[in-house]
Amino acid sequence: MKPLLTHPLYLSLFLYYFVTLLVASYTPIDDITLACGYSRDQATSNYNHRNWTGDINSKFPPIQDGFPLSPGQKFIRLYFNPASYQDFDRSKSNFSVKAGGFTLLKDFNAYAAAKFDDMETLIREFCVNIDSQQQSLNIIFSPTRDIPDSYAFINGIEIVSMPTNLYYTAAESHGIQYLSNQVNFYIGNNTALESMYRINVGGSQVLPERDTGMYRNWYATDDLYLNDVSRRSSIIPLTNKVELRFSKIPEYTAPKEVYRTGRSMGGNNKTLKLSYNLTWGFHVDPNFFYLVRLHFCEFEIIITRPRDRVFLIYIANQTAEKHADIIQWSGGNGVPLYRDYIVSMPGQGSKKKVNLFLALQANPNDWLSNYADALLNGLEIFKLNDTNGNLAGPNPDLPEVTAPEPGSQNPKNLNKKKLTAIVAGVAVTGILVLCVLGYLVFKRGRKVKDSSYCQKPKWGPFSFATTKSTKSRGLSLSSDLCHHFHWLRSKKPLKTSTIFLSSVLVGLVMCTKGMWTVGPHAWRSNG
Repeated sequence: MKPLLTHPLYLSLFLYYFVTLLVASYTPIDDITLACGYSRDQATSNYNHRNWTGDINSKFPPIQDGFPLSPGQKFIRLYFNPASYQDFDRSKSNFSVKAGGFTLLKDFNAYAAAKFDDMETLIREFCVNIDSQQQSLNIIFSPTRDIPDSYAFINGIEIVSMPTNLYYTAAESHGIQYLSNQVNFYIGNNTALESMYRINVGGSQVLPERDTGMYRNWYATDDLYLNDVSRRSSIIPLTNKVELRFSKIPEYTAPKEVYRTGRSMGGNNKTLKLSYNLTWGFHVDPNFFYLVRLHFCEFEIIITRPRDRVFLIYIANQTAEKHADIIQWSGGNGVPLYRDYIVSMPGQGSKKKVNLFLALQANPNDWLSNYADALLNGLEIFKLNDTNGNLAGPNPDLPEVTAPEPGSQNPKNLNKKKLTAIVAGVAVTGILVLCVLGYLVFKRGRKVKDSSYCQKPKWGPFSFATTKSTKSRGLSLSSDLCHHFHWLRSKKPLKTSTIFLSSVLVGLVMCTKGMWTVGPHAWRSNG
């Protein structure tokens, strides 16, 4: 009797399940996590169940020739905590970030962006390709020269490999449908992308450690982007825990949770479902192309055949699909897939943001669809760089600060404030004198030591915090300050992993617990 594995049937089944296990989760070649401003031995954290290492005294110091990387497509994630850092005005954190020949952020104001997003901590995710000749990547931070007292800072840097052509177009592919033109669109390796939205529609948040090996965050916020009628009328169908079969796409494309949940148009009320479009609206930057990826999987037991559920899809007010039939696309119930579309978003006057609408419409023709309904399981939206290699959009307006009207204060209170100010002034002067004397005594008795690096932080660089809008579980980064200041002078540009100094300027580089800053004005001529 032959061994089981030598039989063609058993051998093919074994190979199928073996390959399935291999592709279930992706293992990145490059997986770099840096807690900026910490020494190598100081910063470790279990955020995302990963160790975050300080960049100082590490193999990725703040001043070097770039990150050594293997060829291929990468995620770059930048972490910002726009807190108040000593004497720096957080509203003036205006700076640009460049990497791989692309402008990722330009005159970026982290404080304004955090206020606009109603988030305490910002994470900006980008995709770039490293070709075989590059072998390294420089990430360059430069404060905005035209704004007095502007400065740059960074709290964390993450670089993770991705599978080839996960978001880029394969050479043998027919391209992506461009809704404004009959010509298909190709996202080549000479393109950079910025992740704008990644949502598990109708489901719970999938945290980075539960992603398929790339540490992507799948938010559970699609209801925030629905219009009023869609929020009132749509439902989240109950899943029967269908066994997923990844025969159309690799299993690492998205977590299984994405394909086991979704949002549809409503129960059995056909009149209601035909009376509205299931519509989301997303704020995006004008004058860019966008990749819109829609994730689908039929998991309801009544939807098993083609024409069971056929609907229409509109993106950016254009028809993307007239006959969206998930079963016909996938071949059966429980088979995940995605569809990609390219749209352009022109400007609208002086508006800094425009709305990218996604709408699903139940098919009104009974002979075309057995059920009047629509379904979406997940979505991702990426911005593509423009012809100048730029991904940066305009900053949102800074929050207005209302000043008290002149003469609105009580004179008695003013007198009290004057007296308090006098007492405080005397007290501060006394403290300063004592500090100076103490410093001189301390300095005499102290050996001269290298003070290039931060002291050991009280907390790790990352901790969890809930955002005000409860959109997601955000990230809180330490904002404690180190007591070390450094002047760097350079006759040529310094390319660094976290800092850039202009060739004719002198910058004050401040090492803090949990960040690096470049503080200009502090900028002054060196020539």
